[in-house]
Amino acid sequence: MASDHTRSAILSAAERLYADRGFGDVTLRDIVASANVNLAAVNYHFGSKDELIAELFVTRSLATNRERLNELKAAEEAGGGRAGIDAIFRALVGPTLRGCLGPSSEGSTAARFMIRASIESVPPIRRIKNREVDHLRKFAAAMRRSLPGRAEADIYWGLHFALAMAHHTIRERERLTKLSEGLCDLDDVQGIVERVVAVSVMALAGGETKSKAPARLVARDGR
Repeated sequence: MASDHTRSAILSAAERLYADRGFGDVTLRDIVASANVNLAAVNYHFGSKDELIAELFVTRSLATNRERLNELKAAEEAGGGRAGIDAIFRALVGPTLRGCLGPSSEGSTAARFMIRASIESVPPIRRIKNREVDHLRKFAAAMRRSLPGRAEADIYWGLHFALAMAHHTIRERERLTKLSEGLCDLDDVQGIVERVVAVSVMALAGGETKSKAPARLVARDGR
């Protein structure tokens, strides 16, 4: 139990410090001082700073991905095995946006940590994002069932753009508030979810993408 307590104390201190100061400005010595443990305890439980960051990110990501997949499952069950494309996108982006935006979430340590993880490109998180894509394949499969005639590449582009919109909204929320002079309400999280869903559906379901090669420039002498 003492070992579990030490591990939890390290994780809690690390998440709080990373959320407050970012990944580059926090050292292992900062973490051990905040957790009131020694450096050997961090090395014993995690091995390195990168492994500690990875564990924090995986823990938070697993919770979000579980919520996503539960919402996707409910949407498909409600649709008799085939969810509408809007419901699929809602399940994809809703948990991420709700977890990081709005008065009830934005100030939490978990939300601020995940916002940092979205803003700052650090190797351990980048490696996990590039490797852990199985839950996204389930969304791609649901999208194929919803839009059976859509080209395979369009499915992946649609999924990619929906995620990009959600993450960019989280990263650039302060700039959007300033740019719109407060007109864009970042506290209306469900409204944000519906906007991202609407644009994603419009882009994917509005018509098949036609790839066009740019016209070749013709030299003045006609060659």
